[in-house]
Amino acid sequence: MKHYVKMVWPYVIWAALIIVLPLLLIILYSVTKNGNELVNIQFTLENFKRMTEPVYMAVFIKSFELGILSVVICLILGYLLAYFIAGFQEKVQNLLILLVTIPMWINTLLRTYAWISLLSDNGLINSFLEMIGLQPLNMMYTDFAVLIGLVSDLLPFMVIPIHTSLCKIDQSLIEASMDLGANRFQTFWRVTFKLSIPGVLNGVIMTFLLSISTFVIPKLLGGGQYTLIGNLIENQFISIGDWNFGSAISVILAIIILVSITLMKRIDKDEIEEE
Repeated sequence: MKHYVKMVWPYVIWAALIIVLPLLLIILYSVTKNGNELVNIQFTLENFKRMTEPVYMAVFIKSFELGILSVVICLILGYLLAYFIAGFQEKVQNLLILLVTIPMWINTLLRTYAWISLLSDNGLINSFLEMIGLQPLNMMYTDFAVLIGLVSDLLPFMVIPIHTSLCKIDQSLIEASMDLGANRFQTFWRVTFKLSIPGVLNGVIMTFLLSISTFVIPKLLGGGQYTLIGNLIENQFISIGDWNFGSAISVILAIIILVSITLMKRIDKDEIEEE
């Protein structure tokens, strides 16, 4: 037992240095008002009160709107794709999942610049439209461009957990449902979808939290006119240098993440108990 404890200690120390310590510093900065210097600090809740200002509330509302839209689109496309992949043999499934995850190997910044080359006024899409005699479209710096970037970037995070849940379903349950007279839609809705809910919830959590906290995609595809929570945090730390307010926003975001995970896990638990 002592041998295992000695093996664990390096990981505990490492986790404390890269996770616990930065988190404690963020919490400390969020309740102080003396800049980023930990001398003569003054405790206050003013940083959190600033979040109630209309300009910052608008950022949260816009972030949640785009986050929810991203989740809905990723859920529809991701479930269809995961269901399609789950219908193949295991070797083919592994290949298709590999194809889904390959874009994640490329840096997000590079993928976003690729979308700029496609969606810009002189991009490939508008060049093609002009070639066939259609009017070019204004796609850049719009909700559409930001959503396209978010969905393409976050779709794998929806597909993989749903596919994992679908693969774990006992096929005998589906066969039993069909034998008992249920049609394909009834079997899907009452058996397949319900048993895949844990994967759906995990995908929804990851997609939503990543969509509201990202800052590269809204900054580039939104042309700087889209300020989401991630952009707001980045500006406070890098551009403005207000570490205290930036830390307060980070704490609020962390609370939102914890509440979202708790609610989703509670829903998952209730679904299991009902079954």
